[in-house]
Amino acid sequence: MPPLCTAGYSLAVGNYSYFFGAYYLYLINCFFICISTFFIVKYLKYKPVISYNNNSDKKLRYGIYVLIIIMIVPSFYLAYLLFQEKKYKQKVEQFIDTEFSDKGYTVIYKKTNFNSRPKKVELAFLTKRFSEAETDSLNQKLLAYDIKSTQLKIIQDARDLKSEILNEIHSKSTVLSLKELELQKMKVELSELTFENSTILTEIGILFPEFTNVSIGKHILHPHQENKKIITVLIFQSTKKCQSIHRTIKALVGRESIYQRYFNC
Repeated sequence: MPPLCTAGYSLAVGNYSYFFGAYYLYLINCFFICISTFFIVKYLKYKPVISYNNNSDKKLRYGIYVLIIIMIVPSFYLAYLLFQEKKYKQKVEQFIDTEFSDKGYTVIYKKTNFNSRPKKVELAFLTKRFSEAETDSLNQKLLAYDIKSTQLKIIQDARDLKSEILNEIHSKSTVLSLKELELQKMKVELSELTFENSTILTEIGILFPEFTNVSIGKHILHPHQENKKIITVLIFQSTKKCQSIHRTIKALVGRESIYQRYFNC
């Protein structure tokens, strides 16, 4: 299902390279499900259907062999390309760490293009500016890290840098939007449980000096039920029992409060 969803979306937006890649993945899934079923049937020793047409059986076997080659060979090739791309990016990261990060240069933008000819590595720095001779020297150093057929480009023009960063931010806008929604949701929940009336703490300190470690907050009763409600909770320590002043505290905080009292005496 996921490859078909990707293929449908790719058709809708007109991205045919994604469409063929997703549809090829779908075909690989179907094909290897069939192959797995074939081996399980052979392992369980089910009797095959008897056919008296040898030519048809030969065509069927040859067709299966051809399908295996068509499906497996490209998949191995794509896996090889993916492995090479991963190795290439690891070497680029090692180059950036050794030649820039370890020397105190702050990288604010980096982009690696493995599929271009030649391959490209684009970098931008916070304050460091490189001369043309330094850029040529860094391009030569790429070979020492076994990074071949690659052009290092250092973006130093403010306008070019701004456009590149904006494009990078735009590509990640969806992820940022989801994080902002989660953050906003957490802020709303926190505001619901925040006790804003700080003057009560001052009044309690004046009226009841024997109280120490006074804390007031809000608590959700039955959070996973329909009848959940938010109540005020007062927690304090006292040097003596305070049954006589319980009503006064209740009047200050509210009728729906729960009190937890800790006595040292």
